[in-house]
Amino acid sequence: MKGKLKFDLNDHDERQKHMRCILSTNMAIVLWEININGYKKLENDGESAYNQGVLDTLEMMRDLMEEYGININELID
Repeated sequence: MKGKLKFDLNDHDERQKHMRCILSTNMAIVLWEININGYKKLENDGESAYNQGVLDTLEMMRDLMEEYGININELID
């Protein structure tokens, strides 16, 4: 099965949609890095109020990804 996407790159909204498509892998990699590696690094750095705040933020991001149906494991091997 093949799929083709067409964009009118002279139109601002279409150009933005095009950029979202071509950068989707990069966005997925950034989310993976934040979600997995960022979390692991903080867990290994020990406990502090700062670390707990960042861990809470990462947890909120995980909740948002789940709410919007973003499963990093489906996007990154």
